[in-house]
Amino acid sequence: MAINFENLPDDLKKKIQQFSQMQQNLEYIINQRIQMETRLRETELAVEELEKTEPNEVIYKSIGGIMVKSDRDKLLAEKKSQKTSLDMRIKTLKQKEERARGQIETTSKAIQADLQNQ
Repeated sequence: MAINFENLPDDLKKKIQQFSQMQQNLEYIINQRIQMETRLRETELAVEELEKTEPNEVIYKSIGGIMVKSDRDKLLAEKKSQKTSLDMRIKTLKQKEERARGQIETTSKAIQADLQNQ
């Protein structure tokens, strides 16, 4: 059953456009979450490696393409703080993703019902 978009009522066209925007928004949120999860894994690995080192061992961190000598404890605290921040951001993104999926499902059902009534 092919439906010509141009022949649909304006309110249904608007719903379909909103649905498309919701899908794009969901994709954006998912991509952000994946990037944050990648950064979180990298940060967790850095914390693990820093915890294995001796407190007096020489540590370097990368800043804009150069390596700078750093204090182990200070860097460890920085990475743990970054991990906490990333955990919170991921949790927030997961909540946004869940809400977006719910809105998409609701809108999809509404569009299907409207199309069946055409």
